[in-house]
Amino acid sequence: MNRIFQWPCLMILVTCLSLAADAQQPVIKTGMKITKSTRFTKSITFLPAPADTSRSIIIIEGVNIVVDFGGTELRGDRQQTPDTYNGVAVLIRNSRNVTIRNLNARGYKIALTARNTQGLLIENCDFSYNYRQQLGSTAEKEDMSDWMSYHQNEKDEWLRYGAAIYLKDCNAPIVRNCRVTGGQNALMMMRCNNGKIYNNDFSFNSGIGIGLYRSNSNEIAFNRINFNVRGYSHGVYHRGQDSAGILVYEQSSFNIFYKNSATHSGDGFFLWAGQTTMDSGGGGCNYNEIVSNDFSYAPTNGVEVTFSRVRVANNRLFDCDHGIWGGYSYASKFSGNHFRNNRIGIAVEHGQYNEITDNIFVGDREAVKLWSRKTQPSDWGYAKYRDTRSVGYTITGNSFNSNPVVFSLKGTDSLQIANNRYEGYGAIWQVDSTVTNLDSTDVELVDTTLVIPVVPNPIDPFKGNGKLAGKHNIMITEWGPYDFRYPMIWQTNPVEKGDTLRFEILGPKGVWEIKSVRGLEKLSATKGSFPATVTAVRQSSERTDILLELEYRGAAFTNNMGEPIKAGKPYLFQFSKFFQPISWDILYYSMDTAYHNPIRTGMLFSMTERKAPVLTQKKDRLDEAWWGGIRAEGVSYPQFFTVADGTGDFLPGNYELSVTWDDAVRVYVDGKLVLDEWNPSKYSFDESPRRKLQLALGGKHSFRVEHVELGGFACLSLKIKPL
Repeated sequence: MNRIFQWPCLMILVTCLSLAADAQQPVIKTGMKITKSTRFTKSITFLPAPADTSRSIIIIEGVNIVVDFGGTELRGDRQQTPDTYNGVAVLIRNSRNVTIRNLNARGYKIALTARNTQGLLIENCDFSYNYRQQLGSTAEKEDMSDWMSYHQNEKDEWLRYGAAIYLKDCNAPIVRNCRVTGGQNALMMMRCNNGKIYNNDFSFNSGIGIGLYRSNSNEIAFNRINFNVRGYSHGVYHRGQDSAGILVYEQSSFNIFYKNSATHSGDGFFLWAGQTTMDSGGGGCNYNEIVSNDFSYAPTNGVEVTFSRVRVANNRLFDCDHGIWGGYSYASKFSGNHFRNNRIGIAVEHGQYNEITDNIFVGDREAVKLWSRKTQPSDWGYAKYRDTRSVGYTITGNSFNSNPVVFSLKGTDSLQIANNRYEGYGAIWQVDSTVTNLDSTDVELVDTTLVIPVVPNPIDPFKGNGKLAGKHNIMITEWGPYDFRYPMIWQTNPVEKGDTLRFEILGPKGVWEIKSVRGLEKLSATKGSFPATVTAVRQSSERTDILLELEYRGAAFTNNMGEPIKAGKPYLFQFSKFFQPISWDILYYSMDTAYHNPIRTGMLFSMTERKAPVLTQKKDRLDEAWWGGIRAEGVSYPQFFTVADGTGDFLPGNYELSVTWDDAVRVYVDGKLVLDEWNPSKYSFDESPRRKLQLALGGKHSFRVEHVELGGFACLSLKIKPL
C-alpha cells in the first residue's frame, strides 16, 4: 500500500472506533434501570424526580454491581426553594454487593435510598443541598413549628423531613468519604445492622447528621458531624428543637460511636430507648459505646441517653447546657469524660446503679445532679414495669475544679462517693433529707475493656475545631446554620432595646460595599473588607421595615443554595427585618369538650350557653405559646379557645401571611376566610403545623383569628412580611 494513504486510513479507523465508543456511553435519563456494572462520564444533568418517594430517576437492582458515576451531578431543583424539593434521585433495592461511587446529587427530597440490600458500599459521593425546611424561628423568637419529632419511623415517617441518604433493611452497609452539607438530614438508617460509617463530613445541616432507628451493631467512627442544629439564638434562646449530630432511637443497641466530632449541634448525641420501651418497660437502646468523641457547644445536651444502659467514656463536653443528660439510665458507666463550663456536667433523674468515675469537671455550675420526683407520668407504661427510683450510685476518682456546686442531690438513695479531688469549689454538697445512705467508703470497680473500631486511613475529625469554638458561632438563618463559606450580614443585638443595630459582616476574603439602605441611617461604614463590624440607627416609623443590601467581590465561594460563585463576580447579599404592627384585641374563653366541642360543631360557642372571656389582652402582635393551658387570676384552663380581632395599616404590596398553631385555627382577612385548619386529625405527628399564603394588601385591613386548644401544649402565631 502506498504510504501516502496509510495514515489517513488509520485516522479514519481510530475516529470510527472513538465514535463507536462514545455511542456506547450510557446516558442518564429518568426511569433508567441498572442491573450490571456501569461507568458514566462526568456531566451535569437536570432531571426532576417523581414526587412519589417509592419511585426514582435511577433504579439499581442486582448482584455484584459497581456503578461509578464518574463525578456526575444530578440536579432536580431548577431554581426552586429547598422546602419544595421532592422525589428520589437513586433507588437501590433487593440487591447484594452493590457499590456506588463518585455521584453528586442535589435538589431532591432524597438523594439516594437503598432498601433490602446486603453489602452496600457508598463512597466518594456528595449529596449536599437537598431538601430542608424553611425555618420560621428568628433571632428574636423561636417559632414552634420548627420543632421536629423522630419518635416514630415504623412506616418511614422520617421521610417527611427528607434525607441525603436513607437506608432501610440494609445489612453490612459501608458509607465512607461522603459529604452532606446544606440539607436537613444527612444519613438516616432504618433496621440496618453491622454497618461501618466512617471518614464522612456531614456538617452544617438543619436537622440530623446520622440517625439510627432499630439499627444494631454498627460502627460510627472518624466522622465530622458539626453544626447539625436549629432552634438557637445566642443569648436569646437555646432550644435545639430536636436537632442532633447523632440520633439513636427505638431499640438500637450494640453500636459503637468512636472519635466523631459532633460539635455545635442541637444535641451532640441524642439516644432514646423508644416507644416500645415506654409502653412495655422492656428493651431499650442498650450496650451502646460512646467513646472519645467531641460533643461540645450543644445548645441543649452534649450527650442525652435515656431509659437505657450505655457507656459514655473519654468524650469532650464543653459549654453545653448539660454535658450529659442521663434520665432513667441504669447500669451505665460515665467515665473519663472532660466537662468544662456546662450549666450542669452530669444530670440524671431516676437513674439506678450508675457509675460516675474518673471524669474531669472544670467550671460547671453544678458538676453532678441526681434527683427523683415523687410521681411518674400516668401515661407511661415504663413506670408500671420498671424500677424508677434514683438509687445505687458509685462516684469515685473524679476531679472537680471551680464548680460552684459539686453535688446537687435530691430524692436519691444508696450512694458511694469516695476518692474524688476538689479544687476551688463553692460548695461540695447541696443535699436534703430525701438523700439517704450516703457512704464515703472506698470502692473497687471492675475495669472493662473499650472496643475500638478498626478503620483504614482514618481522617482527623477534630482538625480545625478550635477556629469555631463557642456557641456564639451558631448563627441560624431561615435555611439552617451559617457555614462561614459565603458572605453574610448578621445582627448581633437582635433583642437589645434601643435604636442602634450592630452587625457583623462575615464571609470569604474580599471586599464589600453597601448598595442600598432602607429604614436605617448613620451607618458607621459603607465599604470595607471581610470580616467587619457596622452599626446603624433605626429610623423612626410606625412599622419596622429595614433593608441593608451589600455587594461582595472577592474569592470564589459556594452560596447557601449550593451555587458556585466565580472569583471577582459581583454578588449581592442582604439583611432585612420587617414588622407590621396590628392592633389586636384578644379574648380567651374556657372550654370543656365534654359539653361542647368546637371542632365537631364548627361553632366556638354552644347555642345553649353564654360566657364571658376569662382573660383579655391588647397587643400589637399575635405570637404565643402555652404549656398546660392558659392561666387567669390563678386558675388554669387546659382547654380554651381564642378570638383575636385586629386592624393594621399596610403599604401597598404582596405579602406572605404565615400561621403556626396547635390544635385548630381559622383566619379571616376583611371578613373573608383565608385559612381554615379546623381538623387537628390531619396532623398526626407531634409537631405544630405552619401554613403560608400570599395576600395583596394596601391600606387598612381587618383580621380575625379563631383558635382552639384541646389540652396539652398550645401555640398561636401570626406573622406578615412583604414578598
